[in-house]
Amino acid sequence: MVRTALFGSRLSAGNFWQSLPLVLLVCVTFVQPGLAQEKEKLWRTLTVNGRGVESIPTTLSEVSLGVEIQGKTAQEVQQEAARKSSAVVALLKSRNVEKLQTTGVRLNPVYSYTNNVQRITGYAANNTVSFRVATEQAGTLLDESVKAGATQINSISFVASDEAIASAKQQALKEATQDAQQQANAVFNTLGLKPKEVVSIQIGGATPPPPPVLYRAEVAKLGNADASTPIVGGEQQVEASVTLQISY
Repeated sequence: MVRTALFGSRLSAGNFWQSLPLVLLVCVTFVQPGLAQEKEKLWRTLTVNGRGVESIPTTLSEVSLGVEIQGKTAQEVQQEAARKSSAVVALLKSRNVEKLQTTGVRLNPVYSYTNNVQRITGYAANNTVSFRVATEQAGTLLDESVKAGATQINSISFVASDEAIASAKQQALKEATQDAQQQANAVFNTLGLKPKEVVSIQIGGATPPPPPVLYRAEVAKLGNADASTPIVGGEQQVEASVTLQISY
């Protein structure tokens, strides 16, 4: 009786589980329309890089010149360098140059070597200034500076005015944008695709390169020349780049 009851109980349990209805679990994933559209934009985009270059005339000269004096004592050469430097600075101020500033003041001993023995034989003082002047006036002003006491022209470089550079930056950016758009249109037309919208814009640096040093010399003898030193400027290029990402 006991075994029959247990067996019957097991049969009842089996029948119970077999009698349960079958349940199907279905997982449904819903994607928001906005996310789907955003992914589509990222998946189907064209990236183009445009470049613009604008050339402008250099109308200004940036000049660095100096006075170098050598003598037996430090006080002697320093005083003489200060006297001649003051005369040069006074001349430059009278000519209304721009951005006039002192760029160096040096006083160094001069050594000689005899039988591997070093000894001081004198001193050298060097004072330098820099300024900006119209290129058409640069040659005459250099000759006058040498006559006033300058013994060195360290460098001359040519640049455009700040206003001309700012205007050229805007024009270069415009050209770069048009270049990028033309490249994109050529690709879309060739492939038979239709552009939708610009989804990203990146602007590269629209800055002019540093002006090259076009003239460098020791010019202690220029003051003896009868004619004015010829100084001729050139052109300066301002470059810009624009990167567009266009969906299609």
